[in-house]
Amino acid sequence: MGKRPLYFEIFTTALGSLLLEIAYTRIFSFKVFYYFTYLVLGMGLLGIGAGGIAVATSERLRRMPVERLIALAAFAGGASVLVGFLVISPLQMNIAEALTAPLEIGKLVLIMLLLTSSFFCVGLIVSAILSARPEAASRLYAADLIGAALGCTLSVPLVYWLTPPRTVLLAGFILALGGLRCARASRPLLAVGVGVATVLAIPALIPGLLPDPVVANSKQFEDYRREKLVRFSQWSPVFRVDVMDHPFKLGNEFVLFHDGQPGAGMVRFTPDYAHFKYLDRDARLLPFRVLPAGPRVLIIGAAGGQEIAASLYFGASHVTAVELNPVSYSLLRNEFADITGRLAEHPKVTHINGDGRWFLKQTNEQYDLIWFPAPDSYAAMNASSAGAFVLSESYLYTVEMIRQSLAHLTPRGIVCTQFGEFSHDSRPNRTTRYLATARAAFADEGTPDFARHALVASTEGLGALKESAILLGKDTFTDAEVARFTEHAQRSVNEGAVRYAPGMPANDSPITQAILVPDRDLERWHTHQPYAVHAIRDDAPFFWHFARFSDAIEAPLPVDGKMIDPEDAIAEQVTLAFLVLATLFAGCFLLVPLFTIRKVWKELPHKAAALAYFAALGLGFMFLEVALIQKLTLLLGYPTYALSVTLCGLLVFSGIGSLLSSRYSAERNRALYAVLAVLCVVVIASQAALPRLIDAFVGSALPLRVAVALLVLAPVGLCLGAFMPIGLRSVASSTPHAREYVAWAWAVNGFFSVIASILATILAMVFGFRVLMLVALGIYVLGVVSFARLPAGSATSHA
Repeated sequence: MGKRPLYFEIFTTALGSLLLEIAYTRIFSFKVFYYFTYLVLGMGLLGIGAGGIAVATSERLRRMPVERLIALAAFAGGASVLVGFLVISPLQMNIAEALTAPLEIGKLVLIMLLLTSSFFCVGLIVSAILSARPEAASRLYAADLIGAALGCTLSVPLVYWLTPPRTVLLAGFILALGGLRCARASRPLLAVGVGVATVLAIPALIPGLLPDPVVANSKQFEDYRREKLVRFSQWSPVFRVDVMDHPFKLGNEFVLFHDGQPGAGMVRFTPDYAHFKYLDRDARLLPFRVLPAGPRVLIIGAAGGQEIAASLYFGASHVTAVELNPVSYSLLRNEFADITGRLAEHPKVTHINGDGRWFLKQTNEQYDLIWFPAPDSYAAMNASSAGAFVLSESYLYTVEMIRQSLAHLTPRGIVCTQFGEFSHDSRPNRTTRYLATARAAFADEGTPDFARHALVASTEGLGALKESAILLGKDTFTDAEVARFTEHAQRSVNEGAVRYAPGMPANDSPITQAILVPDRDLERWHTHQPYAVHAIRDDAPFFWHFARFSDAIEAPLPVDGKMIDPEDAIAEQVTLAFLVLATLFAGCFLLVPLFTIRKVWKELPHKAAALAYFAALGLGFMFLEVALIQKLTLLLGYPTYALSVTLCGLLVFSGIGSLLSSRYSAERNRALYAVLAVLCVVVIASQAALPRLIDAFVGSALPLRVAVALLVLAPVGLCLGAFMPIGLRSVASSTPHAREYVAWAWAVNGFFSVIASILATILAMVFGFRVLMLVALGIYVLGVVSFARLPAGSATSHA
């Protein structure tokens, strides 16, 4: 067989696999919870690595002509995508029993196997191509990365245009398409491929043919769907929005579901405010009773317009309402504009689609009230998690964000933040953490006596979640303001609503203690709290991470389908469980098969050095990728932009780095050390430069901000892209078993990438993203130093 270039095949395979991965992260955020993103990413990497091991260990696969293997794997991959979606979509999870009940564990294992099977075919193709063409490793690896980069770029518009379920099927079609050219020598095989591609293309391109995914029973979504209360549904890269008829009204005409969970209300707005008398006994009135008449209001998280209407009802002179999700933004301006009384077009309202942090960075306006109205919905957390492993929504609650908000207040202005709490008495974690963070922000501002700048009240709320309202004054609250707050909280909200006000006697409540504990005792007080409620900053913006991982290991698992308290270690337990399961799966799929090639395995030289090197590439790349996505979210102002721009930039520049590696790898070790040195300088310099770049450009037009982000990513990607092809060429030239060695190296990289996809978030939650980037550099250093001891041999002969 001639050496036909296989750039198209590896390009389409990478394109399809990235589309599949990102589309499934959106589906699982809707079906279950945001942390299932880790599962998708981990199983994707696992499948790709397992495919590499299969090529290395199966004599039948090694003997098969590479083009036939590519065609078979491509068609099998496309078919597995269809089967996988049709099984996963209607499968309902019971989250309360996900870690204990055999049936639910079985569902989880089934999902993992189905996801792995599709990516296993991807791994077969990529590994077969790289091991069959080691002399073209640089160009092939570049094509792989560029295809993946295009997948990242296209994923955002495709989620809008096709929805995630149809994007999954489109990804399967692209996988099958990649095998058609290789199947031309066999008419039966070609006919199978055309059939698979056609079956995938039809539901991908024609709306309404695919079933809507079934949502976990704990999210309430299916209850509303069974009652036929759904009025509107639309997917978004941020989160899916469903508008439901409100079953009880209670001042709201509709309920907005965010990724399958109730997230906000939507009202009918009329100029006579006939529907809003209920607000006179609502916690929303508190900041307006403290402020003078006619305040200028900024709302971060406008959602269905409930707080816009409330602000107008309470006499705001102007309301600026910022909403992250373009679908939610569109509801008030298009689909539900008439029903909501064209609230977004009210002469006193400015309605903006964007991230709240970005908006404050780029405006010079001053406000009397900056309002974060109950922004704690777990659906909002799901939304942010679509942008790669972390909860970027938490940037709304960091020390830096509070300082930024204070800078945009008038001299007597107020920041008002509302949270839901499962228990104000036993563990008011959200309120306590926010107060601890606010206290740190005021300390950084050099403002003394934080206790005179805070007011806290609570309401009974509805259902399991109770509500708290936290008021932070730019200046100290006067006695008259405190008296008005106390009066209206007790009279209009409920008796005993005031949780803290200056002058109140101290008590043992965490809310009060977070404000009043002396500075000298504060760190010790936090250490002895049963939950982690310390202040959070941009470097580790995990507001919702209340259970320490050490406590999560010891905490009892939920049983008998009981209602889960999301703060009582369940998210941490699931994350740790995913890490364990991913490691076990990876070990079974990637390491156990090596026993089948024990003879060849023994003949592979310098396995320890190669293991350290390719493991370092898997860990280090993922650690840097996660940290850079998170850090660039602030610059790009939108989690989805951060995901697509950062991944696309890293992959494109890594592809270019791969292409260039063949030019400067004549002396392998010198090239490795040179690239490593540049990477260290670039990463360390970015730690200092990024905050300044963000401050300088965050208010600029989006194209300029994207250009700045790509400028930051370019040198990192150019360095990262060089390591893999240099390593693959080196191990391939060191043994007659080049195909097995390359496939094994690819599998090792996949194994540690699986672990890194989850471990990166755990490390960031504990130590922060700055430390995560430095750890990544240390891993690269260890890998390169170890690999440098491997004799270069004829590694450059094929460069």
